[in-house]
Amino acid sequence: MTTKIDTFLEKRPENVRKVLGSKSKLCVLNSADIFSRFLEDRLIFMACNIRIKHVVPGIMKAAQELDAILGFELAKSEGGITGGYTGQTPRQFVEMLIEYGESMDYTVPFFIHADHISVKDTSENQLREAQELIQAQLEAGFSSFAIDASHNELPDNIEITLKLVPPILKAGLGLEVEVGEIAGSQGKLTTVEEALEYISTLKKNGVNMNLLAISNGSKHGNYDPEEEVHIDLERTGQIYDAIKPYGVSIAQHGITGTPLHLIGSFADYGIRKGNVGTNWQNIAHQGLPENLMKDINKWVQENGQPIKKATKVFKEQIDNIPSSNVKQIQESAYHSALDFIKSFRAQGSASLLFERLRD
Repeated sequence: MTTKIDTFLEKRPENVRKVLGSKSKLCVLNSADIFSRFLEDRLIFMACNIRIKHVVPGIMKAAQELDAILGFELAKSEGGITGGYTGQTPRQFVEMLIEYGESMDYTVPFFIHADHISVKDTSENQLREAQELIQAQLEAGFSSFAIDASHNELPDNIEITLKLVPPILKAGLGLEVEVGEIAGSQGKLTTVEEALEYISTLKKNGVNMNLLAISNGSKHGNYDPEEEVHIDLERTGQIYDAIKPYGVSIAQHGITGTPLHLIGSFADYGIRKGNVGTNWQNIAHQGLPENLMKDINKWVQENGQPIKKATKVFKEQIDNIPSSNVKQIQESAYHSALDFIKSFRAQGSASLLFERLRD
């Protein structure tokens, strides 16, 4: 009789198998196999941007307990070929996840997502950088990709996306695309017409995507103490209704700072993937030794940079903090992940996927 773990292992994509080898029991799945089977389910899969590694065991522990599918992701800016501002190359990022997963006997399915492969203009240099990164991520074992040409006008966005997706489509891996630059409440919201034109044109050109990221009022990073969250869920739902016939649901960026009691309702508007990044950075910073945080804050002030940019500068010190600090970070990440997974209504999603893969 085929077991749950056997079913998941059989679904691992070829590029992942090459990286993991034949003995690994890690269930790194193609995100297309996940999102295509939950198009109309009112739940959200959390995708965690991991800038500081110590949060990973806590997140994995929570997902294991709640039988919940997760994604771990890194954006081009966070971890490109040269390591981005976190100091993690695609290969280093995947190797870190494998090391934690193997040590914890982690058996819940998860996907490894290339977040925000950004192309900010139509220059050949930008296009070449993105193509080289995609190749490196494929070789490293990423199982899901997000092309972000949203900084460009719609025709250029479409053209850039079409130029970048062939190796992803050839590998048959999950694909997220983006229309409308995410810029908070002051940004221009994506319209239903823009989203529909974008998705339908890509579809006509043979592109099968699973997720669309839109500008719906969210922002990346922390919210200021008095700042309100302005996510237009009505517009989000309208876009979802328009693109659902193409097998596409919504990816929500910028969730950190959104009250947990509101997050669950996001699923009612077609949101199936929720990116959570700065939250894990905040948790890690709270658990770092006091002297190290003083040095980080001093660097931030002297260099006029956001605190996330200090991650690579202090990577060696952060990676080698005392075990007591590591334990504190892992425990805090565990409790936060429990809250997010429950709010996202994703508990039990792994077993549900198993049943659907058998059908």
